[in-house]
Amino acid sequence: MTRRTWMGLAGSALVAAGALAWSTAQAALPVGAQAPDFTTRGAKAGKVFDLKLSDALKKGPVVLYFFPAAFTPGCTAEAHEFAEATDDFAKAGATVIGMSADPVDKLAKFSTEHCRDKFAVASAGPKIVAGYQVPLGAREGMTDRTTYVIGRTGRVAYAYSAMDYRDHVKNALAAVRSMQTAK
Repeated sequence: MTRRTWMGLAGSALVAAGALAWSTAQAALPVGAQAPDFTTRGAKAGKVFDLKLSDALKKGPVVLYFFPAAFTPGCTAEAHEFAEATDDFAKAGATVIGMSADPVDKLAKFSTEHCRDKFAVASAGPKIVAGYQVPLGAREGMTDRTTYVIGRTGRVAYAYSAMDYRDHVKNALAAVRSMQTAK
């Protein structure tokens, strides 16, 4: 079951920043929650590097999307959609980062072949998976498919969980654009 609701965050710091937020019943971190900062290894265009969430947030909102496993049909299709929309996210001031429990060497290859060198994908170790509460049920070593938009303040402005990849990109882009227009 996937449910999405639109809600204003009256009284919160996000409203002061002018953000409109969405929430979903299945997303582990609620809208308005502080997103856990992390440092991990990521790859973009096949090049491996250290990625720190708080550094990415200095540039603007971050679309942090968790996917179960690189090179699987749904995750490949989702990566293609995010790659096609990367310029639209950038125009709205947001950075896209894909997260999977896969090892970084596998993600380096995935970043070139399926992310089309457009955005970073990073390895979500057990601490990150636990912090974002995105384990894929009994499937150890895999994450749920959950997309967050995290505002510059580090607070969750949008959250959506659904194993069907098809609405993640368009919903996240709408959330980012609404944050941009609410300023």
